[in-house]
This record gives sequence, C-alpha cells and structure tokens, in this order.
Amino acid sequence: MAASFRWILQLHKDVPEAARFYSQGLDFTVNVCTLRWAELQSGPLKLALMQSPKILHDKMTWLFTAAISNGYSSIRSFTVTDINSTVTKLMALGAELDGPIKYEIHGKVASMRYAADGHVLGLCEPA
Repeated sequence: MAASFRWILQLHKDVPEAARFYSQGLDFTVNVCTLRWAELQSGPLKLALMQSPKILHDKMTWLFTAAISNGYSSIRSFTVTDINSTVTKLMALGAELDGPIKYEIHGKVASMRYAADGHVLGLCEPA
C-alpha cells in the first residue's frame, strides 16, 4: 500500500495566534486548537501547528534564520482569488511582504513571511 499524506507540521511560539493567522488570513478551517496543538484544514490539505519547546524554539529560530537567509526554507504556496486583499489581510495579522507583488504572465505572485515564527508563504492569483 502506498503512503498517504497526513499533514504538514509547523512549530510555533503561539499556536492559537498562528491558528488565527491561517483561519482569518487564508480561510483555513480550525478542526482542533489548544495552547500546544492545532489542526487546520483547507480542502484536502491538513496543517498541524505545534508549540515549540523553549530550547527547541531557540534552536529552530537559529535554523529558520539560517535557512531563510540562505534560501533553504520550505515554502507553503497558496492559490488565492484576490492577491491584494489577501496580502492586506495577512499583513494585518502579522505577515510581512517579502518584496513586491509580481505580475507574471501566469498571474500575480507574492512571497510573505509570518513574522512571529519566520515561516514563508507563497501566494498566487492565477491570470
């Protein structure tokens, strides 16, 4: 039997705040949310959020910083219907635009960081 994808797991300092970011900013459904664990869903994609322990968080912050500065961070990419309003919503929820919105032949694209934990998001509004 082939393996089936279960979820993407991200470490966060503040799980309820991160869950709010994804639910209000990208319309994820929150299936479970506690102080230490959350499970969110968008279509078939499941995103798990886990509170990082202090020691692990300090090491992960260093790894995230090193990975991002070297261009090795993983990116979660989302298709959106209106990139401008999505960018505005995400910025109000603590994200930072990483460069300008680009207008490509296949549509608009943008890169953002969730500032609280350094996670990188890609957005695409198809043409």
